[in-house]
Amino acid sequence: MDMKKRINLELRNRSPAEIAELVVDNSRSADGEVEGLTDAFTELEFLSMVNVGLSSLAKLPSLPKLRKLELSDNNLSGSLETLSEKCPNLTYLNLSGNKIKELSNVEALQNLKSLQSLDLFNCEITSLEDYRESVFELLPQVTYLDGFDQEDNEAPDSEAEDEDEDGEDGAGPTGEYDEEDDEEEDEDGSEGGEVGLSFQDEEDDEDDYAEEEEEEDQAGVQGQKRKRDADDEGEDDDDDEDD
Repeated sequence: MDMKKRINLELRNRSPAEIAELVVDNSRSADGEVEGLTDAFTELEFLSMVNVGLSSLAKLPSLPKLRKLELSDNNLSGSLETLSEKCPNLTYLNLSGNKIKELSNVEALQNLKSLQSLDLFNCEITSLEDYRESVFELLPQVTYLDGFDQEDNEAPDSEAEDEDEDGEDGAGPTGEYDEEDDEEEDEDGSEGGEVGLSFQDEEDDEDDYAEEEEEEDQAGVQGQKRKRDADDEGEDDDDDEDD
C-alpha cells in the first residue's frame, strides 16, 4: 500500500488536526519522498515511517508539535536540515539502518536544540573511529546515542515511563493491581471459610463430648439410685427377719 493511502486509512474518518500519533510503517513511497502528510497535522506528536523507502525529507510538512520521529530502515543519506526547519521540537530521532556515512551528514541536527536521544545504529557512520565521542561533541544537546549516554548508561524505557504515567493517572497498571488485590482477598476468604468450618467442627465435637459427659453423669446418678434402692430393700429384709 502506498503511503498516501495508508495515511488516509489511519485517519479513520478523523481530521488530520485530531491525530497525535501516526504509524505508516512498511507502506511505500513511490518516489522516495514523504507523501500524504500535510501542514494540517498540527497536533502530531509521534510519527513512525519505518521501511517506507524514503531517500529524502524535502517534502516533510511543518509539524511543530512533533517530538518523536521514527525513520529507521530507509535510504536517507542527508537532507536532515529539513528536520530542524519543520520539526524544531524533536526530542527523539531514530535514523538507524539508513545510509548515513559521515559526521557531516548529522551536523545539520545541531539546530535541533531539544534533541535528547539519537539512534544511528546500523548506519555506516558507526564504524568511524571515535564515533560516539565525535557525535556527542558535535551534538552536545544529545544525552543518549544508540540507547546509551556517554558513561554507557542505558536510556530509560519510554514504554515503561508511559506505563508509570498511566499508573499515576489511575489507569492501566492500577487496575491490574486492584484485580490482584481482589484475587488475594478471594484467597483469604476461602482460607477464612476453611478456618470457619474447622472451628465449627471443633464446636460440634465439644457439644458431642458435653452430651456424652451429661449422659454418663445421668447414668451414674441412676446407678447410684439403683444401688441405694437395693440397699434399702436389703435393710427391709433384715428387719423382717428380726421380727
